[in-house]
Amino acid sequence: MDIIRVENLTKKFKNFTAVDNINFTVRPGEIFGFLGPNGAGKSTTISLLTTLLQPTGGRAWVKSFDVVSDRDAVRQNIGLVFQDPSLDERLTAEENLRFHARLYRVPAAAYPARLEEVLRLVDLWDRQKNLVKTFSGGMKRRLEIARGLIHYPAVLFLDEPTLGLDPQTRTNLWDYILKLKREKNMTIFMTTHYLNEAEYCDRIAIIDRGRITALDTPANLKKALGGDVITLQSVQAARLIAEIREKFQLAAEEKNGEILLKITAGEKFLPRLLARLHTEISAVTLRKPTLDDVFLNLTGRQIREENASPKDRLRAHNRMRGPK
Repeated sequence: MDIIRVENLTKKFKNFTAVDNINFTVRPGEIFGFLGPNGAGKSTTISLLTTLLQPTGGRAWVKSFDVVSDRDAVRQNIGLVFQDPSLDERLTAEENLRFHARLYRVPAAAYPARLEEVLRLVDLWDRQKNLVKTFSGGMKRRLEIARGLIHYPAVLFLDEPTLGLDPQTRTNLWDYILKLKREKNMTIFMTTHYLNEAEYCDRIAIIDRGRITALDTPANLKKALGGDVITLQSVQAARLIAEIREKFQLAAEEKNGEILLKITAGEKFLPRLLARLHTEISAVTLRKPTLDDVFLNLTGRQIREENASPKDRLRAHNRMRGPK
């Protein structure tokens, strides 16, 4: 049985549709990812599934509980790591977890063992008595994950879990997430606009402007593009496209000022291509398909991490400051 099921889920804010009639399921024990740019509807979807928002239309179930009519049951079965920091920095790590455990009615007799288990899982057992305000950004995110696990949820929701972290800390945090999946077989639902993070997912739903445009494994999504990607740049783009079509019977397309050509065994084809073309070329690259290519193919634009909103940039700045 699917642990999450979504049917025609919709959320509107006045005249703006943030989530537009989406459908998908999540299987037990998988890492399921929502990949899309800022404002695509990722966080809104998590808010709907975790009962923080009510849908305008459609239905959704988490572990067979309806997110509208069974809100308390849904909340008992989920853990949530918010996009924004949500720890009390005036408390210690242990005090933050103890407060959360009481909210979720973790039995007092079971709490000590669970505390040690989740803190050891994220390598913070030796820092349990330290104030959170002394933690780095990466340590805070690990503690938030530990807090989300203290009541043994069926599904852990991670909303942009590494937003604002430096690349090394981001990699380390993913080591803990994968360890969690490996050791606990936990279902993880995450959102991201980082393409390399999406590669960790068992399946990905690509979402743009509130709609799911594709859903499959990362490998299958890239395979569907049909080959390697040759990117050409030329001041005579139209002439170059026509020459490629005439000499090789291949369809090249221009996007964002570049000419894209999809071809099997591109490393063998590229020398022949360059030898026969007469139109001037200013730059050329050859690469295997990426998830950015998939997104570009589906939406006509790229996911660019630097296009974060001012609020996202402020979050990133605050999270990377580290200990005070």
